[in-house]
Amino acid sequence: MAVCKQTSLNQQRQTIVNCSSEGQKNQRWRRKRTASSQKGSADKSLCYSCIWTFGETEAMKQQAIVCLLLWLTFEPASCMRIRTPQGSMVELPCYSSESDIPGAKITWTFNGQNISDTALSPGSAKHVKNGFYISISAVSTASEGEYVCVAVWEQGEVTTTYSLTVESFHTTVKVTEDLNAYLPCYLPSSSENGNISNAQWFKESGVGKKTRLNTEEDDSRDAKIELLLPNEQDQTIIIKKIDMGDAGVYICESAEGERLNSLRLEVEALPKYSCKDLIEELEPCQEENSRTAEPILRESLTEFSMKLYSYLKQDEPLSNILFSPVSISAILSHLLLGARGNTRKALERAICVPHDFNCVHFQMKKQKEKMGQSLQMASQIYYNSKMNLSESFRRQSVEHYGAEPTKLLASSEENMRMINGWVANKTNNKITSIIDDLSPNTQLILLNAVSFSGQWKFKFSEKPKKGFFVKFSGDMIRVPLIHHSKYMVSMTYVSELQAQVVRFALTGDNSLYILLPYANKLSDLQQTEDKMTDANVRRMIGLVNAVSPQNMEVTLPQVKLDVEPNMKTLIKKLGLSLLFEKPSLCGLSSNVSLVLDDAKHKAFLALTEQGVEAGAVTSLSFSRSFPTFSALRPFILLLWSDQADVPLFIGRVLEP
Repeated sequence: MAVCKQTSLNQQRQTIVNCSSEGQKNQRWRRKRTASSQKGSADKSLCYSCIWTFGETEAMKQQAIVCLLLWLTFEPASCMRIRTPQGSMVELPCYSSESDIPGAKITWTFNGQNISDTALSPGSAKHVKNGFYISISAVSTASEGEYVCVAVWEQGEVTTTYSLTVESFHTTVKVTEDLNAYLPCYLPSSSENGNISNAQWFKESGVGKKTRLNTEEDDSRDAKIELLLPNEQDQTIIIKKIDMGDAGVYICESAEGERLNSLRLEVEALPKYSCKDLIEELEPCQEENSRTAEPILRESLTEFSMKLYSYLKQDEPLSNILFSPVSISAILSHLLLGARGNTRKALERAICVPHDFNCVHFQMKKQKEKMGQSLQMASQIYYNSKMNLSESFRRQSVEHYGAEPTKLLASSEENMRMINGWVANKTNNKITSIIDDLSPNTQLILLNAVSFSGQWKFKFSEKPKKGFFVKFSGDMIRVPLIHHSKYMVSMTYVSELQAQVVRFALTGDNSLYILLPYANKLSDLQQTEDKMTDANVRRMIGLVNAVSPQNMEVTLPQVKLDVEPNMKTLIKKLGLSLLFEKPSLCGLSSNVSLVLDDAKHKAFLALTEQGVEAGAVTSLSFSRSFPTFSALRPFILLLWSDQADVPLFIGRVLEP
């Protein structure tokens, strides 16, 4: 007799139909699944069918009919499709839970093509958790189609099918005139060699008519429209200083002519306001001797540092990284003195300090004093003589940041020599220039420079020695080495970061931490980077400092990093795009409307037999047999002030 029944194993996630027969053979199971929503939705449909072969007796035919009626009784109402907007992220599981079918062999296809574990797979999908689910990001019209997962194990196989439809929504973007408008568009990352052709942008000029927009790279500062990130998957355009004539429908198409997105831009009239009600001074710090104010800033700076690193590693996945979070934080904090309204709130969020934390400037000054033994920090302001610089901003700049405002000179060449000379002087000639061009409309330049010099507490051998640094590709670079057969260091494996971490003591109460991922693979380095939160980094420091130093053979490459990250993109990722549009800087000047014209950051670091030397400058321009440790492969470094308990420099060495 055949017995067919339905059993609920997990009513919230999955219903399984069990079919068994006594003495029957040739049973075959088929399961089809479609889903109507993205990851996390409970609105999913499961369709099951059990097919088997019976003898010709009438009793067995009746059993088959009963079983069929039971199956129909429990069948869900319908099998839905996934519908999602362009630019979103979708994750599709192969089956309900990883524990349901342990050890299954999983394969995924998209419209009949195999999906691999890279983002260059068809449909922009890639494997996650050994294929248990696939991730599609960002979704585009090229992602539309059928995704099929087959999981095979000893007892049988499960086939799961998703049909993905990308909605062509007509998005409306509202922007106030005289600001910049950001219109988003995303390309599918389906190119096998990684080369990406820029999208084509159009504006509707009539019924069935459209005009091609010029989004090519333009050296002119007056370009009206430009791509935010040329040759990247994100094909967002910026329309600068929009006016009423810019309103209309904008269309984004791939280089092949496939429509990717359309948006309606609505331009609102510029509100009438003045700085008169916003030029009051910031409230004074009432907690100068508070036990909480200093930890707040310390923890904020660590969080800010890790946030910066996460953005930079996204922009530069295969390059060296180096930046000084204390320099970038200091210049944004300095700007905070003159910010009001929403601009002030945005800056506070960017540097990770609580809103209305009035002690930020007082604590920045204290922090600078604590780091003073080995880190020299200087700030400076250059301004146009026709600009009415606020007396409050002038006074507090001197008091908290040691920056005495200086008037710009008559010509751009003179100003460049004056500014670059200041930079070279404050970084001990580690960085000799920060600007190579200066607009005649420049009203204000804020600068911050830091210079670090620390000696190894335990000296390395000065005998010249060379070795090979092994890159991810397997290529070897011959480099001079820093080596000692019995060097005193603290070393431990930090599971939270999945990396071996070594602490090198430096003079002036500073430390150099080197994080070496488990294996010499890009995926291992990225895994460590993804886990570098402020909490994990502070836990790492506590764990390493709890380990007693011991003698071990140490080999490091001599390193010279000279890096200039894209500061303008970084500022936008920090949520500070309004600085380029219409910021409220009434605390700086009440008679001049300022917008950020340029932002730069340069950093330098050298590891030598003598110790560590580093420098950085940031600018904002407004215009108008012993144990061994060998780091001869890519690693991450943190230069840390033990006295102030904050990161001074953070970097990644992929090539010395």
